[in-house]
Amino acid sequence: MSGREKGGFWVGFAAALFYPVTYLARRVYEGGDRIPLEGGALLVMNHVSHMDPAVDAVFVHRQKRVPRFLGKDSLTQVPVFGKIFLGAGSIPVYRGTSSAGDSLRAAHQALRDGKVVVIYPEGTITKDPEGWPKRSYTGVARLALGSDVPVIPIARWGTSEILDFYHKKIRLFPRKTITHKVGEPVDLSAYRGQEPTAAVLREVTELLMDRVTELLAEIRGEEPPSKKPEPADGQ
Repeated sequence: MSGREKGGFWVGFAAALFYPVTYLARRVYEGGDRIPLEGGALLVMNHVSHMDPAVDAVFVHRQKRVPRFLGKDSLTQVPVFGKIFLGAGSIPVYRGTSSAGDSLRAAHQALRDGKVVVIYPEGTITKDPEGWPKRSYTGVARLALGSDVPVIPIARWGTSEILDFYHKKIRLFPRKTITHKVGEPVDLSAYRGQEPTAAVLREVTELLMDRVTELLAEIRGEEPPSKKPEPADGQ
């Protein structure tokens, strides 16, 4: 494929809104060339701020791909953003309902169709006071094992320094830095072909989030906690 992946009207509309948001901070991109220029890929990311989807969308778009996000179905009800979310091909997650399986099936289909799917396995913004990832939901493992595409860990840091709705903080100055660091695709060959038991799904989920956490630790120059905070209920 040559040039940029085409996204249509809603992707262009989102770009017009989100690119200016990224100018609020200095941007550091590391390893962006690990995102393939064509074909399906599952991008596994941490989540620290309501600002994340905007800057992550721009980051992926700058790698000449169109991101499809897996996100809570409540996002579809947000004025303007909900139309962008659906119009750009992102996938609402109806967790805890009879439609929950539809979300995974739609994501699998997007990956089979050669799309880039972005998932935040934590399911929501971490409430860890230091911003480290919490124990995550196992849907990411179901997607990773059920799709023959690269599974790529990515850590992003800096957005919570700008926008922190949980603590009602917006800090534009001094200008912050937002860093995206892309890791190598995770080798899941040891798990493929196994029955996707709860234990296997949990192990793969932890493996993927450990890779994300390692990248985050490299960005921050800090050691992550030995245990992930805030276990996800029932997971």
